[in-house]
Parts: sequence; C-alpha cells; structure tokens
Amino acid sequence: MNDKIRICALGGLDEEGKNCLVVEINDDIFVVEAGIMEPDKTMPGVDYVIPRFDYLVENKSRLRAYFLLHGHDDETGALAYIYEQAPAPIYGSKVTLAMLSLFTRHVKKDPKMYQTVVVEPSSTFKVAGRNITFFHTAHNIADSSGMAIETSLGQIVITGDFVVENAADPSFLSDMNAIARLAEKPTLALLPESVYAERPGYTAPLYKLTPHIQGIFKNATGRIFVSVFSANLYNITEVIRLALAEKRKIACYDAATLDTLQTMQECGSVLIPRDSFVHADDIIRQRDSDLVILMTGFGAKLFRKIALLASGQNEDKRIKIKPTDSFIIASPSDDNTEIEFVDAADELFRTQADVTIVPKKNFLRMHASEEDLRMMASIFKPKYYIPIKGFYKSLLRNAMSALTMGINLSHQNVFVVENGISILIDEKGGRVFDEKIPHGDLMIDGDGVGDISQNVLSDRQKLAEGVVIIAMTISRSRAQVVAGPETQMRGLLVARDAETLQRECSKIALATAEEFLQSPLYNLDEIKQNAYEKVGRMIRRVTGKEPMVLPLFTEVD
Repeated sequence: MNDKIRICALGGLDEEGKNCLVVEINDDIFVVEAGIMEPDKTMPGVDYVIPRFDYLVENKSRLRAYFLLHGHDDETGALAYIYEQAPAPIYGSKVTLAMLSLFTRHVKKDPKMYQTVVVEPSSTFKVAGRNITFFHTAHNIADSSGMAIETSLGQIVITGDFVVENAADPSFLSDMNAIARLAEKPTLALLPESVYAERPGYTAPLYKLTPHIQGIFKNATGRIFVSVFSANLYNITEVIRLALAEKRKIACYDAATLDTLQTMQECGSVLIPRDSFVHADDIIRQRDSDLVILMTGFGAKLFRKIALLASGQNEDKRIKIKPTDSFIIASPSDDNTEIEFVDAADELFRTQADVTIVPKKNFLRMHASEEDLRMMASIFKPKYYIPIKGFYKSLLRNAMSALTMGINLSHQNVFVVENGISILIDEKGGRVFDEKIPHGDLMIDGDGVGDISQNVLSDRQKLAEGVVIIAMTISRSRAQVVAGPETQMRGLLVARDAETLQRECSKIALATAEEFLQSPLYNLDEIKQNAYEKVGRMIRRVTGKEPMVLPLFTEVD
C-alpha cells in the first residue's frame, strides 16, 4: 500500500524566520525545524515570534520527531516554547543540539527537558520504521545538513540552508558524495530554500569575511574589536583563525560571547590554544597590539551592546574604546535592526577609533543563490518541486527558475503555497489542499507565550515608548543649576529597574546644562534641545525604546 503524504508549513513562507515544516506520512508526523522570528517595530515589548503550534499539540500522539538541520535560532528557537506541550525526540548534529541548548539557556529555560539524539551530518537512521538520511551541507554554522525522508512513492528531500562550497573547513563543507548517492534513488519532492533565489549566480565566495578584514589584522597597531552574530559560527571561526595567524590573543567582550565560544570549543568546531585566550580580568594587562576582542550577540541587542561600549556606558568599565583601536562591524543589519545599527555605528565613529563596516552588498549570508538552487534541482530531478523559506517573491522566483530547467517540471508539479496550506501527494498524484491547518504568529513576552492580543499591541504602540520628565531650575544671575535635576518616568520601565536609568538621565541633563552655562550668552532652548537628544540616545541604547523626553527646565533670577 502506497503512503499518503501531507506537507504543510506552520511558518517560514512569505516571511524570514519562524521556519517550521510539517511532513505527515500516513499517521506519523515529522517536524522539520521549529524556529523563531525577530519582532518588527509594530510589536513593542515582544521578545520573539514563534509559529502557532495548536496542530502539533492536538496531534502530539502522532508526533514522531523533530529534525533540526542546523543550529540557528530561526530553525531551533521555538522548541524552547513548544516542546513541553508537544514533546518528541529531537534529531540533530552535535553542534546543532549544542546551539539549541545555548539559545534555550539564553531565554532562561532548561535544556534538560529535551530528549535529543545526536546524528552525524551525513548518516542514515530510522525513525518510526522509516529511513531518514542527513547529508552535510555548507552553511555558516558547523555541521549543518539537508535531509531525505523515505516513502513508498520516492524520497522527500529538504535541502536546508546551503551553498555550493568545495574548499571550506570540513565542518562547513557540502558532502557531494552523500548527495550523489541519494540522487540515485527516485526523488518524489524537493523542498529547497529560497532566501537568495532572486540573486543570479552562485553565493560562494561572497560570504567569506576574511578578504574584507585580513588587511586590518595585518596592519592594526592597537586592539581589534570584531562584532559577529552569535549564530554565525563560520565568520567567528574566520576571526579566530586570523587572530591566531597574526599571533594575537583572543578575549571575549562579555559572558554571552564567552558562552558562544565555549559551546564552539566543546563541539570541536574551533580550537583556541590556552595561551592564546585572555580572560576578561586580564585584558588590561595585555599589550594593545596583542589583542582581538570578540563581541557576539543576537539581532538588535548586539548593536545596542556596541553603542553602549562606544559611548562609555557599558557595565564593564575595564573595556573602553580608544582612538588607537580598530573596530570591525561584521554583523550586517536587516530591516528590523537598521535604527540600532546606525546608532551603534554613529557612536563608534565618535570615538575616533578606526571603524570598518563590512558592506552588505559584498558580504552575503550563506544561502543558495539561483545557480546553487539549479544545481541541486538538476542533481535530484524531482517529480514535485516545492520552494520553502523566504518571502513570496523569493518563493516565486525559485519556482520560475526551476520551470526553465528542462527537467520535466511544469505548473502542474511546482507548488508555491503559503503557511497553513497543505500539499497532498498519494498514488493519484500531487495537489494543493484548500483546507488550512491552524497557523499564525505567537508572540513571546518574557515567559508569556501567545498572551499578547492585537488590542494589547495596539495599546502598546500608542504608549509603549513611555514618557521621561526631567525637571531642573537654573539661576540666570549665577549661571548655575539651583534645583534638580529630578527625573520621573512613566510607562518605560518597572520601578525596580528604573532607578539606575533615572540617575543616568539626571546626570546627562546636569552635565549638558553645566557645559552650556559656562558661556555668558547661554540659550535655555539650546540646553533643552541638547539634553533631549543626549538623554533620548542613551535610553534607546540601554532599553531599545524611544520614549518622549520632556526637559522641563526653568529660569529664575
């Protein structure tokens, strides 16, 4: 009897992130990836967005496995919130499962709740009596994979995120032999990623950081700071190798960076000799010319971290940017983090350090471009082609490119669908099923999962940024502050967190006023305007919010 197959995405279609694919074969449910999405500016107070997972909870008795193809949080992060209500064994490489644990700890949950199974990036194993094959792919995190699920109608191949790469470190290398062996079997459906489908040519080698920064490592006479996203292990590895090649020692900017590096060390994806690593306590004892300080983080939080360091408002006062330092921003912004990125870069340039921003146009993420995708399609020659992962225009471009390849793909067997829409495949053929599986966004606010309604979001958008009032009295005759400043906050932070920020606001307002009062022809409006800008900039860096700042400065004789 032939298998009956249902394929549906709970997330990841017509969006970037929140990837979650459900493959249902007869009575067995397999989930491929379960990731988060970063909130946009219309979601104030939201930490993350995950796929709505009602279907998995309702059918948890049929849930056989989660397959994680690599360790980025847009592929794994939702499990921290889904797993307790819909548990099943989690299959992934050692690095992937380590990154899942790292993110789970980051959101203050216990990774011990997971039942995990470590599999090699290129290997075959059985789940629910069915052969599952992982094949190693080149992506910007070590030991990433694509996968194939065996069915009686042919295999279902999911490429994962990949590029064509033949000269990388073994941990970041596509296993073309494993892919070729799989291609000898009939492929029922190929599900390729689509993030860069609109980009012509191959992605390689434009994701490599080394050509952009090697000269800085050779010529810098002071310390070198480098910011890289925590999930981008490929580029972190490049930075470490450049540092070791130039006989520089590596230091972690903070505990979060140290946690990332320790996870990489434990997985064997990077090895730093003991005498080449510097603890934060010993940074000030090292010669500037011997140091590389690595700074990692997630999304906008990394840019806020950079801005705080550049402005001298970081917690660890042992680390301060000097004019002799070089700072490399190798963490490009996206549409949701552009404001934080610009603020961080602006503050860095004010330090007079040598700042290098690696350009987005010439520094790509490791996703498949048009020719990468065409190569994979030509190898597998699938009966059905189903683009996944990416905005609708990218899904459509992926599909249109496949139609021109001459491998028997047509509008009858290439499907472009949205989240919640199912594709049914059985012995009669493949077709789109109109009935939608429940899907959508669940917003994470602290420990709350899906507690935030649209009405709450609407109210937050009106009041989210809060109000900061700074009162101060200036004596015109004495040209000095005679009362205040006193800062009050409404709708910005809870009381227990506000005290430090209030002191900092008052301190900035006072310093601004005293600076202008040194001139006999000071202008009160100019003092207010400068205090408004400086306080607002500081609050944005510390909290990520932009409240209304009201400097209520008055003059007396």
